[in-house]
Amino acid sequence: MTGTKIESDSGKRDPTRSRPVRRDVFGSLGRFAGQRPFAVAYAVSLLGVALVSGVITGPSRDIRLLFGTGYESVIENGHWWSPLTSVFFVDNGAELVLALAGIVIILGFAERMMGTRRTVIAFLSTSILGATIGLGVQYLGVASGEMWSRGVSELWAVDPFTPVLGSAMAASYFAGPLWRRRIRVLGLSTVLVLVLYSGQPSDLYRMLAAVVGLGVGWLWRPPLRVTSWRRSSDHETRTLLSAIVGMVAVGPVITIFSGARFGLLAPLGMLLSQDVPTAGEVVDRCLLGDVTRQCVQELSLERIGGAGPVLVSLLPLLTLVVAAFGLSRGRRFAAWLAITINTGLALLAAWYYGLLPISGQAYVWQWQSGRYWEVTLILVVSVLVPLAVALVILGHLRRFPVASRTGVRRRFVLVTLGSLAALAAFYIGIGWLLRDHFRPAVTLLDLLADLPERFIPVGFLRLERVSFLPADPLATALYDGVGAAFWIVVFVGAILCLRSASVGPTADAPERLRTLLADHGGGSLGFMTTWTGNSLWFTASGRSAIAYRVVNGIAITTSEPVGPPSEAAEAVAFFARMCDDHGWVPVFYSLHESWHPVFNAMGWHTMQVGEETLLNPSVWNTTGKKWQDIRSSVNRADRAGVRAVWTSYRALSLAQAAQIAEISEQWVQEKELPELGFTLGGLDELRDPAVRLMLAVDDAERVHAVTSWLPTYHDGEIVGYTLDFMRRRPDSINGVMEFLIAQTAERMQQSAQIEFLSLSIAPLAPAAGPRPGGVADRLLEYLGRTLEPVYGFRSLLAFKRKFQPEFAPVFMAFPDPVALPEIGLALARAYLPSLSMREVVTLMRGLSQ
Repeated sequence: MTGTKIESDSGKRDPTRSRPVRRDVFGSLGRFAGQRPFAVAYAVSLLGVALVSGVITGPSRDIRLLFGTGYESVIENGHWWSPLTSVFFVDNGAELVLALAGIVIILGFAERMMGTRRTVIAFLSTSILGATIGLGVQYLGVASGEMWSRGVSELWAVDPFTPVLGSAMAASYFAGPLWRRRIRVLGLSTVLVLVLYSGQPSDLYRMLAAVVGLGVGWLWRPPLRVTSWRRSSDHETRTLLSAIVGMVAVGPVITIFSGARFGLLAPLGMLLSQDVPTAGEVVDRCLLGDVTRQCVQELSLERIGGAGPVLVSLLPLLTLVVAAFGLSRGRRFAAWLAITINTGLALLAAWYYGLLPISGQAYVWQWQSGRYWEVTLILVVSVLVPLAVALVILGHLRRFPVASRTGVRRRFVLVTLGSLAALAAFYIGIGWLLRDHFRPAVTLLDLLADLPERFIPVGFLRLERVSFLPADPLATALYDGVGAAFWIVVFVGAILCLRSASVGPTADAPERLRTLLADHGGGSLGFMTTWTGNSLWFTASGRSAIAYRVVNGIAITTSEPVGPPSEAAEAVAFFARMCDDHGWVPVFYSLHESWHPVFNAMGWHTMQVGEETLLNPSVWNTTGKKWQDIRSSVNRADRAGVRAVWTSYRALSLAQAAQIAEISEQWVQEKELPELGFTLGGLDELRDPAVRLMLAVDDAERVHAVTSWLPTYHDGEIVGYTLDFMRRRPDSINGVMEFLIAQTAERMQQSAQIEFLSLSIAPLAPAAGPRPGGVADRLLEYLGRTLEPVYGFRSLLAFKRKFQPEFAPVFMAFPDPVALPEIGLALARAYLPSLSMREVVTLMRGLSQ
């Protein structure tokens, strides 16, 4: 009875438990709405109008004519209110979802940046002026007989994105330098792509609203904060060229999926599509007597379908996207890749549109005069735009300094040309063997003549005569597959080539670094810069060095710059510029308080990442109640016959070295997780001749525990040691680690030149406990709390407290808080670069406990 009653009570749900959760959720929503009331009100209004007028299919035609804006609505019907009312409607349910997300995120961001009053003014001015100026352009175009204006005069626009983008452009003046550039480049690139490749009236209104937003924001612009570090002009140029190349790559996709193709560059996009008439339409035309060459060609092209032609059409664009990404990171290979693809697009477009002579035919230039001159102009522009992009990149090659590793680019060219030759030979050879599988049967000359067309997007072949087509799946696979296989090789090869940037140090770099360490020290953690896995960068004078690791585009330094204090700020600035040129985000990690003024002057952000525990050997004393645990550990070791041995790895006997390796292996197996790397050393690091070891050895020469100590120099002398490697046997005496550290401190007390003894950093474990702060501080607090069951960072800090140390906070500095999620992932990869799937499961199990 009792057991049943208890089980029944425990299974009941306490309704009061969910109340705090609900209260927190509603409180968070209330605070969110309170910080951006206009954005939330606009989103609610848009949702309400959509529910009334039609969520799925959008408003009816009558509502669109009454409230939508456009030439016919305003100029002919006199609906002067439509530029404002049109922003409260959407075309369909998908657009509604995107619009609500854009309003909450983008418009909400603008409202947080410049306040509600300015946001309302920017919203109204950009929506009204953007549409009004666009309607004025259309009016002049229709009056003069211009083709685009006449073609879109009957279209109307309902678009909530117009004021959202306009407000974002105005708010860019209130953002920091990095966010300001990102908002403008991304926003203007988006509206330009839509205008050039889609070309609907709403696209024009949206672009003009963005320009108006920039003007409105300029009137309100706050005074700029001047900092000593700014991004290089090369970086800005690369960002702009990357956006342009991305526009050329993404634009054709917009043309392919756009319902109306009125943009200036729409013809270029249509060339990369497979938009051909259906077989039924073409057959009907042919049966009615319209048997023309074009009719037969389109009927043949309709049969060219499947994955192969789609890949041949899309992979060049995806490769161009890869090139655009590489351009933003300063890759020289990406520049040549973009030049090659854009030149190829220009030549193929010129050939298709008749601007270049067709092989085997007499070349006759036919300028379309009269009312068709606009068509000719559009076609010429479609050819010149990719050609101009290629020429501009060629003229700015010096702005892309990052070369690939030796031989990588040559290997890419050889693999590309080799695969082209191999696939060509394969197509001709197998095609000849399968010659009866085509209709009509092919000859060797037919296969040779058809070979170039296998590697060209189908859209460029619409005006080409089709001599034969495959008649069965085997021949179809050959016919469609060789081109797709070639472009897959190019696409994958481009990615691999871009991942192999050459930034390695010279052969004498490690020796130069150790010389600088001996002279200047580099701080208590400076010796970690000598570890394997670090890349080294030196100033032009060679007097300062910075060790770093690049993980996922984040350049994380290993402690502080090494060099004279007089060159510190200059070294930081030039290293940041180097990272900027390579497209990396620079992050200075494990810095001490003395570096704060340098990064404050640069306008960077800083964040505490741990506490360093420091001992002063000159005043070392274990008397008093606080030192009871330390004295007990020392006495326990004396009773067990365990002594402390100060030595180096080279001085170890073979038996001692084997025991240390065994102890370390046992420790790793107990953890079931890999050793942390980056700023935490292992067996390889303690083998350095400059590193000292303190061993706990009993009378039987059995090693119970080992610690390693990294030296810190100044003017050629050792002035301190930093604890790194700590391992003990599972069956060693209690307090053996306390014993070793205490013995080390006593030994250092005998050396007058030793200024400090560092017990290293306790990451993610602030000595003062949880600190109220921003999102970043709360994130570090959460990580420290959740990782504690696995790696015991806070337990380590509690252990070090036994030695009554001084706490010195260490921090990291970074230029852009937007990159914090990427920085966090990069740090995780730096500390755990070889995490296996089994270890991930173990880590997740530890976090869930």
